Amino acid sequence: MVVCLAFSTLLCGCAGQPARDFVREAQIDPRYGVRPSPRVIAEGEEVPEGGGHYQLGKPYQIAGKTYYPSEKPYKATGLVSWYGSDFHGRLTANGEVFDRNAASAAHPTMPLPSYARLTNTQNGYSMIVRVNDRGPYHGHRVMDVSQRVAEELDFHRVGTARVKVEWIGRADINGGDKAMLLASVRTDGSPASLPPHGGPLTQFAERARESVVAAVEQGEDHLRSVVDRQPEASAAAPEEDEAPTPPRRPGAAQAAEGVPVNAPLPPTRPFALGRAPTKASHHTKLAQR
Repeated sequence: MVVCLAFSTLLCGCAGQPARDFVREAQIDPRYGVRPSPRVIAEGEEVPEGGGHYQLGKPYQIAGKTYYPSEKPYKATGLVSWYGSDFHGRLTANGEVFDRNAASAAHPTMPLPSYARLTNTQNGYSMIVRVNDRGPYHGHRVMDVSQRVAEELDFHRVGTARVKVEWIGRADINGGDKAMLLASVRTDGSPASLPPHGGPLTQFAERARESVVAAVEQGEDHLRSVVDRQPEASAAAPEEDEAPTPPRRPGAAQAAEGVPVNAPLPPTRPFALGRAPTKASHHTKLAQR
């Protein structure tokens, strides 16, 4: 699949502006030179859950900054934006299909798919999301989320919010967690959490770990972390950050240089690197219809 890193002037999202997709048009961006991934599910059709592949990936470079995918514990506080209909039904970085109505998100370095806790620092609303895409690579943003997440955390009308992001662990590749993730929302100021040991989400995580072990034994070295063999990113990290995050680029972004062809596959959304190795799936067949 071919995906693109497309920006719009959006981002800062002004208060009072009508609700809309704040990560806009899936167009070619001259700074990155790649196209959006194909739309495989039409608006109004049911979006399948899961169906992608596990992905960690090697270090990759975007606009002069190097990102190091990792399974190390991660916490960061920064801006988050959201995307909706323009990217609904398109393939994500790990081969799943983006559903604007699901609790999904994109991150530059987390394993795909993963679970992460997001907490809106302004109102204390918190929820668990499924990270299944790459990005963002702009400004001070630490994550992009679906329209539904923006609605649940109550910032969809203003476009962006300051959030605390915490990586929970790998998610089950088969999906099936949409309803449970939406049920994880907490609006009483307490942090969202997975069910107690043995609960549905815990079982998902356990199955995910088993699948990862099996995949590694079969030689899928894209699941192996290379972080321990790489230097830390030189760009300044955001508050509480333990992994690389978007670069500080006031004004126009620098042109991308030397983006490796084996970069971990980015999104079907506004941000992406190119073609990623994926396993054949029913999503590919849908794209060829």
